[in-house]
Amino acid sequence: MSDKSSILVVDDERFNINVVVSLLKDDYTMLVAKSGEKALEIATSDKAPDLILLDIMMPGMDGYEVCRQLKVDKKSSDIPVIFLTAKSEVDDEAYGFDVGAADYITKPFSAPIVKARVKTHLALHQAQQALANQNVILEKKVAERTKELVRIQDAAIYSMASLAETRDNETGYHLRRTQYYIKALAEHLRDHPKFCDELNDETIDLIFRSAPLHDIGKVGVPDRILLKPDKLSGEEWKEMKKHAEYGYEAIVRAEKQLGTTSFLRYARDIAHTHHEKWDGTGYPDGLANKDISLAGRLMALADVYDALVCRRVYKEAIPHEKAAQIILEGRGTHFDPDIVDAFLELQDEFVAIADKYSDASVKKEKFESEMA
Repeated sequence: MSDKSSILVVDDERFNINVVVSLLKDDYTMLVAKSGEKALEIATSDKAPDLILLDIMMPGMDGYEVCRQLKVDKKSSDIPVIFLTAKSEVDDEAYGFDVGAADYITKPFSAPIVKARVKTHLALHQAQQALANQNVILEKKVAERTKELVRIQDAAIYSMASLAETRDNETGYHLRRTQYYIKALAEHLRDHPKFCDELNDETIDLIFRSAPLHDIGKVGVPDRILLKPDKLSGEEWKEMKKHAEYGYEAIVRAEKQLGTTSFLRYARDIAHTHHEKWDGTGYPDGLANKDISLAGRLMALADVYDALVCRRVYKEAIPHEKAAQIILEGRGTHFDPDIVDAFLELQDEFVAIADKYSDASVKKEKFESEMA
């Protein structure tokens, strides 16, 4: 395979083609086209040239039109075009550059000038290609590194969240289920006029990824309260409710060390506000309506639904239908009415998520994987 650069000469006159080919054939692989149509065919093929020397005055499709079409086709747009023509008026030359030419040489031409300009434009083209290839490589490396960092971040998030979860062993796969409940709600509401300004691919991903941190504050709740199998006393319940503040304060401390990021902001909002209620009777701050973060309002419904349909040490699981009725009764008091409406439309999806990530299903899948 030749390492020579290839040049396509486009001219309807055989004599002109012979002159140019004779001049350049020792240094380059030469290709020939006697019409604009043939030139376009070659330029967009697997044998595309590295540079094109193009006449203007040809029957049918003239050189200007050939150049214009070359520049709008992604396969040929980067190939440098040098007009080699008898049209010597300033306006002709200016128009040639307007349609995308890299250079303009008039006939009769000087052989050394043609050689020098061909060499210069090939070198420039090769440098541009090398830079573009380097940019692609760098972009790929950045993308791979970004994915790696996201994976590391997700692993850290899940590890921290699981730390709280392991201290409350009745919650099982609560983290995973609530993640997917929230994602389903957010994706359903993204086109809703009240939510479309805030919900997009990026924010939905951030809410989904930060959701497992909603109960991170439970690490600050004493075991005698967190693991108590009976109903909590008034003082114990007061202490239990502090987990929302503990989680918020932990993430705020992280922000002071690392700087505020979109991810930490959503994590902080979810941890702090997922026990607030639409009517202002929740905790820790008694926020109401839209003063509660959207992420917190989404988690409020997801968290309650999961607590209802899953068994706990202090209660049995209840059927989806009864849980849905309780959610509906909390519309406009406990929960954002629009989020409840979304839930009612997504009931089948909630049931599917609860089933897929149920403790029994995950344990069965893990057992079958280990036995395979």
